Formats: sequence, structure tokens, C-alpha cells
Amino acid sequence: MYKKKKILVIVPARSGSKGIKFKNIKKINGVPLIIYTLEVVKKIKMIDYCLVSTDSKKILKITEDFGFKVPFLRPKYLSGDLVSDIDVIKSTLEKIEKVNNVKYDIILLLQPTSPLRKVNDIVMAVKKLVNEKFDSVWSLSLSDKKNHPLKQLKIEGKNIRYFDIKGEKIIARQQLSNLYQRNGIVYALTRDCVIKNKNLMGSNPGYILIDRISLNIDTKFDLEFAEFLLKKNEIHYKKSK
Repeated sequence: MYKKKKILVIVPARSGSKGIKFKNIKKINGVPLIIYTLEVVKKIKMIDYCLVSTDSKKILKITEDFGFKVPFLRPKYLSGDLVSDIDVIKSTLEKIEKVNNVKYDIILLLQPTSPLRKVNDIVMAVKKLVNEKFDSVWSLSLSDKKNHPLKQLKIEGKNIRYFDIKGEKIIARQQLSNLYQRNGIVYALTRDCVIKNKNLMGSNPGYILIDRISLNIDTKFDLEFAEFLLKKNEIHYKKSK
């Protein structure tokens, strides 16, 4: 709880993934990927309840072995590739409020595919959401200007074209404005943002900037890179007894 507002964490961890099967529990340095997120959650005192949203009994067992309850499995209709995060969050929120007989004021979406998150990232997002009265707060990273949209191309038949015609006038990097990308470390949302607005932004979205590497795992290379980074930073979690 923060300033009398009850906080729910939702960790989405379905079994399906086009890139890597059971990606959310692939081991990095001998530890299932999802555990890196749950270990951070354990260290944050302001969190009232954490729920892993999964359609997999295997993920459920790993989660419960680590000390977190999974009172229900995610239904199949919310487990497909094209299901939106907000649909999962809204359904999960409504169900867990009935199970726990509690109304949560703040919902934190913590994707297990971002294992480099830190406690302060989450705390900072919550405080900004509440203190500055945003509908949502997303964690962002500065995008490399090498990948700026005005430098992107598209293929049309046998030809290439600028993705944005304004790109023709770009000569130097200095002409490009800074752009940012969401990194999956944290989405902090008010209950109204989820239930009434039914989207991840709302009408008054805020942000926190992460000024370090913040990997979001989609490929096997990402897994290997994450393992390297976690070893380098000496982050090793052991299974709780």
C-alpha cells in the first residue's frame, strides 16, 4: 500500500510464444526467467498482492514453489497471440478482487521478459502515478537514433522508399529528435484506467526513464545476452525453500 492505495501486481506468463516455447520459464543462469521478476516483487513492501496470470500448470507450479499463490488459471480465450494486455489485466483484476474481496487502486503490469528491472524502478513508477495523479506511468528507454523512424525504409515491389517522406531531408543525426520506446519493466495503472478507459494509457499518461540497458526478451539471442548481463552484474537468485 502507498498513501492508502492498495497495489496489485500482475505478472503475465502464458505458455505460448512464437519465438521461444515456454519462454517465461526458460532458465537463465539456472533460474527460470519469471523468478527474476518475482524476486523483485518480494523486495517491495508497498505491494499488497502479486498474481501470476498463466494458462500453464507448469508455470503455476514454478510460481507456487517460489512462494506465490495462483488462485486460477487464465482461460484459453485470453491466451492467444493476438490477445491484448488490457483484456488480460481487466479480466484478472476483476477475478482476483472477487477472490480476495479487495478493491485494488493501483495495478502494476510486470512482464517477466524484462529481467533487468530493479526495485527502485517499480517504486518510482508508483510514486509518480500517485503523487502526480497520472492515469498511467510507463517505463521508457531512449531509442538509438540509428533506428529512428525517419531513417527507416520500406520495400514497394522492386523499389525502396522512405517509411516517412520527411526522411529524405535528414542529413545528420542532429536533425533527429529524441524518441523513446517502452521497455516492459513496469506499467503502473490506476484502477479507472483499467476498468473505465480500458487501455494501458488513459487520458493522462506519464513516464519514468530508464538510463541503463533494459532488455526485453523475444529471441534465443536475447536469452543469451540476458544471461551474460546478469552474470556480469552478479545477479543470482536461488529457489526459495
